[in-house]
Amino acid sequence: MNYQQQIGSRFPKGRFAMVSVYSFTGAAIVASTIFSLLLFLSINDGLLMKVLFGGLAIIFEAGKFYAWYEFGERRAHQNLSGAVLALVFYLVLAAISIGGSVGGINSATNSAQGHIAIQQAKIATYNREIESIEKQIQLNNIAAQKYIEMERIATGVGRIQKENAKLRKEQQMLAQERDSLPPVAQGSVIGLIESLAKAFGTSSSQAQLGLVVFLSILLDFFAAFFVGVIGEEQRFCYFYRNHEGKKAKPVDTKAGAETELAGLLPHFEQKQVEQEKPSEPDPIQILLDKIISAITNKEVVCTKRAVTKHFALNAEEADSLFEKLVEQGRVGKKANNHYYWLGA
Repeated sequence: MNYQQQIGSRFPKGRFAMVSVYSFTGAAIVASTIFSLLLFLSINDGLLMKVLFGGLAIIFEAGKFYAWYEFGERRAHQNLSGAVLALVFYLVLAAISIGGSVGGINSATNSAQGHIAIQQAKIATYNREIESIEKQIQLNNIAAQKYIEMERIATGVGRIQKENAKLRKEQQMLAQERDSLPPVAQGSVIGLIESLAKAFGTSSSQAQLGLVVFLSILLDFFAAFFVGVIGEEQRFCYFYRNHEGKKAKPVDTKAGAETELAGLLPHFEQKQVEQEKPSEPDPIQILLDKIISAITNKEVVCTKRAVTKHFALNAEEADSLFEKLVEQGRVGKKANNHYYWLGA
């Protein structure tokens, strides 16, 4: 990327912005790792296998985000083949991570639904018992009617009334126990799933699956976005510091002029004679111009290996030429001794 054009329009982000970015990134990575762990740890119940699968999940998560960071680095250096390779690695690891997140979120959602189902089953049991007692009371009432028709009120109806009173008391106790149960706590996610199922005219299981897949993908790309922001900001800050460091420092012009004049006077005549001679083209400068033209026209990427191969140079010649490009301000040098193009 050409950061030279951004110098006048933007500055490095402040401390608050970077702390926020790192916080968001860390939280998203931790959440994605935890959901992947939930899936991988459920593969086997053995302690050794849990440790192995848990480490595998952490390696996949760390490798995934580093692959995305490396994709941004290679794209910034115009290494298209390397960027495509890093992107392929990221997509493979992201698919594994999204699958793990789907399993983890789905497991947590199923646990919440299971708790609700248990509570509802208890209430349904009480309702069945109360309904069974009510049917028994109705049968007793039918029998009492028969006794009345047979004019045996004193013997039969009195016994049935006592039995109904006992059943009514038992029915009331069951109703009190049912009503004293804690209310079923329906979480917001369960309510959202039911709302989505009604909105799209589908079952709750399908709505749950769609919501879980959406949240997993969103979490993964949320983390990847902020990892890309961190990488981009680091590259810009490095270029910005180098650009600021190359600015001329103020000097004492009067003293400098006197010193320079005193040093130039003995050689004034010799320089004047040299200036009168016709200047010959410098072969090194000609080669530098060819390299600058090739990089500008994207015939070759800005790396020592690519330039050495394209112009058939040896290692010492390539080092010397890149140092001259750095002195001219056309190429920058990173802390890991890699070069990047600043502009013609």
